[in-house]
Amino acid sequence: MRGARWQVAPADIPPGLTGKYPVLMAQILGNRGLRTAEDAELFLSGDNRLSHDPMLLPDIQPAMARIYRAVLSGEKFAVYGDFDTDGITATALMVTGLRRLGADVVPYIPHRLTEGYGLKTEALRKLAAEGVSLVISVDCGVTAVAEVAAARGFGLDIIVTDHHLPLPELPPAVAVIDPRRYDSAYPFQELAGVGVAFKVIEALFSGTARPLPKEHFLELGAIGTVADIMPLTGENRYLVKEGLKHLNDHPSPGLLEIVTLSRLKPGRLDAESISWTVAPRLNAAGRLEHAMVGYNLLMAATADEAAALASALENSNAERQRLTAKYVARAREQVLSGPISPLLFVEDEECPPGILGLVAGRLTDEFYRPSIVIRREKSVSTASCRSIPGFNITQAIDRCGHLLCHYGGHAQAAGFSLKTADLPEMSSLIADITARELASLDLQPVLSIDAEARFHELGGGLYEMLSQLAPFGEGNRPPLFVSRCVTVLDYRFMGTAEEHMKLRLTQGNSVWEAVAFRQASSLKKILPGPLDVVYNLELDRYNGRETLRMNIVDFAPSV
Repeated sequence: MRGARWQVAPADIPPGLTGKYPVLMAQILGNRGLRTAEDAELFLSGDNRLSHDPMLLPDIQPAMARIYRAVLSGEKFAVYGDFDTDGITATALMVTGLRRLGADVVPYIPHRLTEGYGLKTEALRKLAAEGVSLVISVDCGVTAVAEVAAARGFGLDIIVTDHHLPLPELPPAVAVIDPRRYDSAYPFQELAGVGVAFKVIEALFSGTARPLPKEHFLELGAIGTVADIMPLTGENRYLVKEGLKHLNDHPSPGLLEIVTLSRLKPGRLDAESISWTVAPRLNAAGRLEHAMVGYNLLMAATADEAAALASALENSNAERQRLTAKYVARAREQVLSGPISPLLFVEDEECPPGILGLVAGRLTDEFYRPSIVIRREKSVSTASCRSIPGFNITQAIDRCGHLLCHYGGHAQAAGFSLKTADLPEMSSLIADITARELASLDLQPVLSIDAEARFHELGGGLYEMLSQLAPFGEGNRPPLFVSRCVTVLDYRFMGTAEEHMKLRLTQGNSVWEAVAFRQASSLKKILPGPLDVVYNLELDRYNGRETLRMNIVDFAPSV
């Protein structure tokens, strides 16, 4: 991460961890907020002790009562989801759970291009006309005050399950289940939409004599949680860790087909496999066409049924990659055409709605600025937003709420739509808000480093202990070390364009192999001088041989 500011954590070890672990491991555990040996043991185990009682969720009892009544009386349900991976997995999980309880239930996922995000009155009216009397939302609905009120008017009951930040006014639903509600007693607020759906099903099964079939549910929970970039701490750690076990041991037919087509190694899947391979494919259909392809794949009962669906997703993903590259290049041209402001505000009349968020994410990653990418249309324009640590983009958008038709999201990812006539006023207002709030921030990425280490401290089973910290992801990154005054014994270039580099490094009497991806051109300018290197440890599996090596993340000439 060239240009990043290195921030090395203090070399403090909590008294409760002193002598319980090697120094580096104890320091890393302390950096993650773990102060006692008991806290550390629970974190490393990541077992169901991290799971909380679903009966603590707000409105869970009226929701259970209404669902039980609907099942017993044979009412027709609909599960109304979202078109991203979190929404697709939450829909599949809720439908599967309700069907196992005997419910007559159908899925409904809106079309991104023709309907947009969230509960829509016309879609709810259509469901009511088809005989649906109860709709359960997943990963959406907590801000749909007007839509839920309208649904009540034509005789539809709504149960909202969501994880987004509510507005001051809650929808007038039978129940609004959201751990982020201001009056929520639930101990963990960071569940994904699929996590909330899992807890609702868990509560429903606890009120019956039926055992909860956790395996497939946890598999779906892991995928949705990682894909929605939720922190892998607390209860999410349990959901993802257990879900990965089932995904590796006996994945469902649809997920096995994705793993096979994408050349992942069964049994070696981790959270990164979900982030970079599984989730983009499940997302691809909803970005360009209809997300029901991804839902149907998750629900596929046989390998034959899954094969055609997985192949379709593979093709959609390739097209998504092509379109992303095209519109990122166009967006970069806009950004670089003038002075780079604190907020990157890009308009493109042709960018597909499903690509907006990907373009915004790439801009934020490259320029370390909040970004808003807008598809301007004749009457209504649509936007996706991404942000940086320290700037809550959803709170900023909320202050422009009077200009918007719909909006919602998280601290670092959001979306909205508005009348195109209001776009100039909106762009001016959000730019002023951003400029004021970012004035006190250093707009330079920070590389958070866990510890300064000498090479000789990295052996003795440290890697095996570090592996217990997995699954890694948001809120629980792989530990980063910095070592100073490192000598480069030799190096060679890798890759067709020689953009990567393999090195042998030494410090004291210790020698380590290292690899630096996409950094060769910068590294060769300062070699062979001594280096300070920032890295994590990884196991390289090549030709059936396992080698522990350093993965260099950043470097600088030693002073």
